[in-house]
Amino acid sequence: MLEELKKQVYEANMELPRRGLITYTWGNVSGIDRETGYFVIKPSGVDYDVLTPDDMVVMDLDGNKIEGTYKPSSDTPTHIELYQKYPEIGGVVHTHSPEATSWAQAGRDIPLYGTTHADYFYGPIPCARNLTPEEINSAYEKNTGVVIIETFETRGINPMHTPGVLCSNHGPFAWGKDAAEAVHNAVVLEEVAKMATKTELINPKVKPAPNCIRDKHFYRKHGENAYYGQI
Repeated sequence: MLEELKKQVYEANMELPRRGLITYTWGNVSGIDRETGYFVIKPSGVDYDVLTPDDMVVMDLDGNKIEGTYKPSSDTPTHIELYQKYPEIGGVVHTHSPEATSWAQAGRDIPLYGTTHADYFYGPIPCARNLTPEEINSAYEKNTGVVIIETFETRGINPMHTPGVLCSNHGPFAWGKDAAEAVHNAVVLEEVAKMATKTELINPKVKPAPNCIRDKHFYRKHGENAYYGQI
């Protein structure tokens, strides 16, 4: 089972450069096996050109390395926080993709301006608050996860309806039912960020799309009454 998961997580990681979401080693994907409680994540700082499925690192949710030659991604504690809080999440991805990162650096949510956004994210993509100096200096990566969770809990956002977040002055995280879906959502998040930027340039006074558009497009793809595609 873990060997198959390592292959899946490797393929998901390799999708990041293919989709233009990363430069050099600026990203990581993980996927979890909920039966064992083990998850697989990209090793820290290993170039994608030499990465193999065997290089993937197996971890437990207490942060112990179970298997692997390399150290896990430095963002591993953030992934752990999300897996521990939300059992529905099966895969997590972090990138520094330029469009989404620009919104994170601006400290802004990405408003829902149209149907492309609404097909995947039910409402604005939130931008979490800045970490305090104490949070940065004590357990930076763990506290990044804590602040993401705080954002969703405080705002009452369903993380499976809005499978992505911006971390202020940092970049985006996204997730899904597995590693592949997490990357898919990260690709969409980047495209939505690009569209939102251009929308505001074309019309600086633009307003978010009406809730009826949001609801129609989200729920036709998600939920018990979904009818989009070959369902």
